[in-house]
Amino acid sequence: MLLLTDLEKYMLPCLNKKLLGIECMGCGLQRSVSLLIQGEFVAAFQMYPAIYSLIALCVSVAANVFFKFKHSNKIITVLAIVTISTIIINFTIKLIN
Repeated sequence: MLLLTDLEKYMLPCLNKKLLGIECMGCGLQRSVSLLIQGEFVAAFQMYPAIYSLIALCVSVAANVFFKFKHSNKIITVLAIVTISTIIINFTIKLIN
């Protein structure tokens, strides 16, 4: 079984950050998922603020594949807009600071 502390050894480096010196829009996602697995929910949000809306979006899309439910398109669209907006706003804030 893979220990949680060993999980960081297998994380992919951000090529954008290595080559250009600036973070990409996905920077922090892997570490945020790792923090969620460890039970650090606030730290996961601080690392990547879109983590919870992204999880809700993925669960909604997966649920829609197996169980068709009413207004699924509207729910998925709203979650996608919230997730993308959060990612863009977070990225912009990182660039400004």
